[in-house]
Amino acid sequence: MPSFDIVSEIDSVELRNAIDNSNRELATRFDFRNVEATFDLKESTAKLSAEDDFQLNQMMDILRGNLAKRGVDANAMEIKDAIHSGKNWYKDVEFKQGIDSLTAKKLVKSIKDQKLKVQASIQGEKIRVTGKKRDDLQQVIAWIKSADFEQPFQFNNFRD
Repeated sequence: MPSFDIVSEIDSVELRNAIDNSNRELATRFDFRNVEATFDLKESTAKLSAEDDFQLNQMMDILRGNLAKRGVDANAMEIKDAIHSGKNWYKDVEFKQGIDSLTAKKLVKSIKDQKLKVQASIQGEKIRVTGKKRDDLQQVIAWIKSADFEQPFQFNNFRD
C-alpha cells in the first residue's frame, strides 16, 4: 500500500551558512559601519543584537534574504519581540522543527475533509499518509503545497 510521510525540517547546515553570510554582509554594509551588530546561532535559535531597534529590522531583512538564497523557507521562522537591555536591542528568531500536535491535528482533519481515499495518522513529529492509489497521495501532496499552514512541509519516505 503506497504511503509517504509529511515532516517539517530545516537543513541546519544551510541555516548556519545563511547566518554566516548575514554576518559577512553586516561587515561590508556602510550603514552598519562602527556599529555593534551580530547574528548568533544556538541550536535552532538565531539571536540578533544591534544598537537600535531600526537596525534590528534591517538585520531581519538581511536574514530573510540570505535564508531565501540558501533555500530555507522563511515560514519556519518564529520571530520574538525585541528586547532593550542596556545599550543594545536583542531579538530572538526561533526556527520550527517538527510538527507540533495542534498543527498535526489540524492537518490530519483537513486531509480527511478533502474526501480522498487516504488515511492520515500522527506519528510523533511526522504524519504518515497511506492510500490504495498513488494518484490519491499525489493529490494530497499538491493540496498541502497549495494550502497555507504557516509552516513549511516536506514529503519523504514515499513508498509504493
